[in-house]
Amino acid sequence: MADDGAKLPLLSSSEQAASPSKQKEKTSNKMRRFRRCKSAPAKENIIMEKNKGGLSSLVSQNILQKLHPSLRQVTLALVMYIGLGTLCFFMVRKQVSGHKTNGVIDAIYFCIVTMTTVGYGDLVPNSVATKLLACAFVFSGVALVGMILSKAADYLVEKQELLFVRAVNIRRQVGATEIAKELETNRVKYKFLMVTIALAILIVVGTVFLFEVENLNLIDSFYCVCSTITTLGYGDKSFSTEGGRIFAIFWILASTLCLAQFFLYMAELHTESRQQSLAKWVLTRQMTSVDLEAADLDDDGVVSAAEFIVFKLKEMGKISQEDITLVLEEFDGLDVDQSGTLTASDIFLAQSSPAGS
Repeated sequence: MADDGAKLPLLSSSEQAASPSKQKEKTSNKMRRFRRCKSAPAKENIIMEKNKGGLSSLVSQNILQKLHPSLRQVTLALVMYIGLGTLCFFMVRKQVSGHKTNGVIDAIYFCIVTMTTVGYGDLVPNSVATKLLACAFVFSGVALVGMILSKAADYLVEKQELLFVRAVNIRRQVGATEIAKELETNRVKYKFLMVTIALAILIVVGTVFLFEVENLNLIDSFYCVCSTITTLGYGDKSFSTEGGRIFAIFWILASTLCLAQFFLYMAELHTESRQQSLAKWVLTRQMTSVDLEAADLDDDGVVSAAEFIVFKLKEMGKISQEDITLVLEEFDGLDVDQSGTLTASDIFLAQSSPAGS
C-alpha cells in the first residue's frame, strides 16, 4: 500500500473508464475461469455397476482410489498372520498354561487375543520361547490392525454408507449424481453413523452370547464385552467354552476394530464441524481495509480474484503462509520473462534452462 496512507482504488483508471457492459463481461469471464480448473475432475465422474439382481450400485472413483491395499490383499495378509500364529502357538501349546478346550481353537483364539492386545490372561505363555513368540506377534498384530485392517474397514463402511443413503432416499426420485453429492457432502457424518450402529449391534450380540452360552449374568456379560472391545482385558471374565472361543475369534476382531474406527470418525466429525464453523465465519464477516492490505500479495494496490481466494483460504486454515511462499517461489522460477504471468514460452524456457542457472 502507499506510504502516505492514501487509499488506492481497487480498479485501475482504465478499468473505471471502461463501459459497464465490458466490465460485466470481463468479470463474468474471470468468474468462469476461477470457478473450475480445466483439469479438475467433476464430482459427477462416477462408476455405475449392475449386480446380479438387476439393481444398480454406485461407487465413486474417489472411493476406488482410496482402496489401497485392496480388500483381497487385506484378507490375504490377515489369513497369513492368523495361519502362521495358529501354527506357532499350536506347536508350543504345551508351553502355554491356562484353561484349554481344543488345541487348534485355542491357538487361533490366543492369536486373536494377542493380536488385538486384549490379553485376558486365561491363556498365558510360561516359557522363554512362548513369551518371545507372543512379543513378536503382538507387535506385528498391532501393525497389521493399524496399517491394513483399517483400510478394509473404511471400504466396508463406504459400501454400507452407500446402501444407507439409497435406503433413506428410496421413496424419492434421486439419481446417481444426487446420491454421489450427498455422500461427498456428509461423508464423515455417515461413516460415524454406520460405525455407531455396527458397534451397538456388536455390543448387544456379545452381551447376549455371553449371557446365553457362557452362562454369565447380564451385568458380567456387559462388563466382559466392555473390557474386551476396549482391549482392557482384566481376565476375571472371558470366553471359556469351546463354542465361546470360536465366537470370540470373529467377534473380538470385529468389535475392537469397530471401536477404533468409532473414535477415529468421532475425531474427524469434530474437526470437520470446527472447520465448517470457521469457514462460515470467514465468509460472512465484513472485509476491512486491513484485510485488503493483507490480501494484496504483490503490493500493487489492487486485490485480484486469485489474491482474494488465497487470502480467504489462508483465513480458513486451508493453507499457510509457508505454502503460499513456496508456491510463489515456484511461480517466480517458471516466470522467466518476469511478466507476472505464465505462458507456454515461459514453461519451455524454464524446462530447457540448466538447473541452477
